[in-house]
Amino acid sequence: MRRLAVLIAALAVLAAVAPWVAPYDPETQHRDFMFAPPMAPRVLDGGTLRAPFVYPIAMADRLAQRYEENRASRRSLPWFDDNVTDPVFLLGADSFGRDLLSRLLHGARVSLSLALVSAAGALLLGTIIGGLAGYRGGWVDDAAMRAADFVIVLPVIYVSLVLRAVMPLVLLPSTVFLSMAGIFTIVGWPFVARGVRGIVASEREREYVVAARSLGAGGWRILTRHLLPACGGYVLVQATLLLPAFILGEATLSYVGLGFPEHMATWGTMLIEAASASAMTRFPWTLAPAFAIFAVVLSANIILQSDKIGGRPI
Repeated sequence: MRRLAVLIAALAVLAAVAPWVAPYDPETQHRDFMFAPPMAPRVLDGGTLRAPFVYPIAMADRLAQRYEENRASRRSLPWFDDNVTDPVFLLGADSFGRDLLSRLLHGARVSLSLALVSAAGALLLGTIIGGLAGYRGGWVDDAAMRAADFVIVLPVIYVSLVLRAVMPLVLLPSTVFLSMAGIFTIVGWPFVARGVRGIVASEREREYVVAARSLGAGGWRILTRHLLPACGGYVLVQATLLLPAFILGEATLSYVGLGFPEHMATWGTMLIEAASASAMTRFPWTLAPAFAIFAVVLSANIILQSDKIGGRPI
C-alpha cells in the first residue's frame, strides 16, 4: 500500500513542478532545428573534466535532416544558460523544432493531472455508490449493481470515444479537460463500486459493526468510520489500475483528434508527431511520450504484481 501511495504522490509532484523544470517554452519553434536529434550531456572535453555541457549541432544536410556536432564549441545545459537562439535539445526536437523535453514535461502536467482528477472522481463516486449498495442492500443494491454491470460490459474505449464525439469538436482546453475527466469518471466508477460493495456487504455483519450499532451509532457513521476504511487497500489498488488506464485514454482521444488541440503539449498530442512510419524510423526520439506512458503503466503494474506475489496486504 505504501508503494502505491508513493507512486501516486510522485506522479502528482511531477505534474505540479513540470512547468518550472522545463528548459524552454513548449510552444517555441526553432525553425533551424526541425527534427534535431538528442544532444548527449558530457563532462569530459579532451580529457578535461568540466561542468555538464553539450556540443552544439548544425544542419549538415537539410534534405536528409542530418545534423553534425561542432566539437570546437561547447554549450552549457539550458538550466544554466539563457541563450535560446542556439538551443540545447536533450531529448531532440519535433517537426516544428520544439524542444521535446519541454513538451514532455508540460504534457506530463496535463496528462497526469487529468488522470489523477479522473481517478479521484471515479474512486470517490465508486466508493460512495458501492458503500451505500453494500450497506443498504435491497433495491438500492440491485439498482446500483445493474447500472455498474451496464457500464462494465460496454467496451470502455469506444464508450469514451462516443461520449467525446457527441460534444463539439472545438472546445477550450479547460472545457476539454473537464469533459474528459467527466467521461473517465463515468466509465471508471463501476469497477470501484463492485469491489467496495462486496467488502462492505461482507463486513456489515461483523462483530465490531454490530457492537457499534448496539451503542447507537447511525448508519452513516458506521459506513464512514468503520466499513469504508476497510476498503482502503482495495481502493488504492484500483487507483493504481485506473491511473495508467486514464493516461492511455487521454492519449487515445488526443491521437484520434477528439482530445486537446494539437498545438497543446500533452502526451497524446505529442504521439501524433510520431504517427507516421517515417517519423518512427528516422526520428525515433519523437516516441518519447510513448516511453513515458509505458514507464508509468509498467511501474504501476510492477508495484501491483510485486505486492500480490509477495503476499503483502494491499
